[in-house]
Amino acid sequence: MPSAASSAETLAPGHRALRLALVAGEASGDLLGGLLLQGLRARWPGLQSVGIGGPKLLAQGLDAWWPHERLAVFGYVDALRRLPELLRIRRQLGDRLLRERPSIFIGIDAPDFNFGLETRLRDAGIKTVHFVCPSIWAWRGERVAKLARAADHVLCLFPFEPALLHQHGIAATFVGHPLADAIAIEPPRAAARSALGLANDAQVVALLPGSRRSEIVQIAPLLLAAAALMQRPAAACCARPWTGGRVARRPFA
Repeated sequence: MPSAASSAETLAPGHRALRLALVAGEASGDLLGGLLLQGLRARWPGLQSVGIGGPKLLAQGLDAWWPHERLAVFGYVDALRRLPELLRIRRQLGDRLLRERPSIFIGIDAPDFNFGLETRLRDAGIKTVHFVCPSIWAWRGERVAKLARAADHVLCLFPFEPALLHQHGIAATFVGHPLADAIAIEPPRAAARSALGLANDAQVVALLPGSRRSEIVQIAPLLLAAAALMQRPAAACCARPWTGGRVARRPFA
């Protein structure tokens, strides 16, 4: 099984121009991928990247062949309804990557989409890395067999995951969570409230339906209804739904 060191050799200065292929299937993966690609570009400025991603990856120079919204699904019904489209995108993406032969493929989370693609590319001799170990320690542990077939190496967010994967013969490295460097350990509460236009003593409830459009459509109305039930005549409550980058202020008082 290739080690992290052998994968790094592929990226070493002096080799042919490094060309990465990446797939991030939703906003959370796009965020992680953007931070990952930012770090890689700092080390290898000439790096080229192609694949599927959103605004964070695009900001780091990704040539997006499809937008990441095309891969976002919510629940089994939505997944089944869009299965033909998703399989078509994965097949077309795989065909193109096999023609263009990137230096390495990095699948960012989205295991239901990326595992099959990674397996196909790996069988064809393209190095594959999976970024974000699936939570096999919590549920659907059988996915570890698919991961073993799909990835040459796994980049893990949690320190206990590499040892777990090593038990199954999977090369893995703990890299930590990229957001650990982007978010303060103690967020500045007063500055955040000022930026959001909130009084320091206001009662605030954050509504977090998710980042996918389908989650916002299906979950946000329920959260707003719940917030309305939280109204009290003697107290003012200001709720701010988080919608993946767009913030809407809705006062309940």
